[in-house]
Amino acid sequence: MTVALMWEARAVDGRGEDLLAWARRQELPAIPLRRETLRAQGDRVLVITWWDAAHDAELPELPEPDSELVARAVHRWRFESVE
Repeated sequence: MTVALMWEARAVDGRGEDLLAWARRQELPAIPLRRETLRAQGDRVLVITWWDAAHDAELPELPEPDSELVARAVHRWRFESVE
């Protein structure tokens, strides 16, 4: 089964590039099948990682950034492939 972990954060106003750079620097202790980093209006950053694992498997995730970098707590979602 393929599981996708989504990590989304919103930067403090004007700190979107800093948050993007921070997210890109974060290394995970294991290598996912795929990792993609995206950005959106409103200084938001999204990181999606894909894993060959069960839906409830313990998988590495990006941590919370320093509080002076983000406007709110990180949002996290877990999805499984249906195809």
